[in-house]
Amino acid sequence: MTDMTQVMHSMENAMKMQMHANSERRAREAEEEKKDFLEKLRQAAASKADLEGDAMKVKGAEAATQRDQLMAMTMLG
Repeated sequence: MTDMTQVMHSMENAMKMQMHANSERRAREAEEEKKDFLEKLRQAAASKADLEGDAMKVKGAEAATQRDQLMAMTMLG
């Protein structure tokens, strides 16, 4: 093998290793982004559940108030 052939093989191997390293880095970054997205999605779902629970409490309190008012009106009328 000539010196020039060895240089070409070395350059080719270096490029392959660099492409492989870049591919692994992108895969790690994509996995991290996926984890971050899923965590945000979980937090959003938890917030939605909390808001829905609060809304149900308010609606329940409003219904109880209306019921109490109707009962008072029936007893007085």
